[in-house]
Amino acid sequence: MIRLAKLSEMNTIAKMLARCGKHLREQGIDQWDENYPNLSQIEIDIKTETCFICVENETILGCVVLNEIQDEEYFQLNWLTKNDARHLMVHRLGVDPKSQGKGIARALMDFSESYAKTSNYHSIRLDTFSQNQRNQRFYLNRNYIEIGKIFLPYKKDHPYHCYEMIL
Repeated sequence: MIRLAKLSEMNTIAKMLARCGKHLREQGIDQWDENYPNLSQIEIDIKTETCFICVENETILGCVVLNEIQDEEYFQLNWLTKNDARHLMVHRLGVDPKSQGKGIARALMDFSESYAKTSNYHSIRLDTFSQNQRNQRFYLNRNYIEIGKIFLPYKKDHPYHCYEMIL
């Protein structure tokens, strides 16, 4: 089941995302570290009702944040849709390492795409770390189109690949 996260689940979500970051670093992918995503960001995501979690038997298996917030670096790119259209942004998609490979990320993205369509967004935009080739294949296989690369201030060594899907 996918539903909005509750404030009482904030610490559990933070620990799950920390395990995701550790798992990525163990694979040589320095995408998330001890400072991101952090507890205060997760609290904001929950309070603004933008953090959705995948739950099974009261265990949080994964989460995704859906909002309209775009990093300013996004505006350098030539997107498929105009910047003044309604875009749903996908942030902080994470699946607990012990639940990976079970279709949780696919279910979270299916939910995100359905949410975007029913909420009358024109497109979905997202980015993924250039060193995370698994994520790149995941989005390309879902028919997202790679728009370009950006450098984010907190990760200066490697770019992020940006993707868009028109709805």
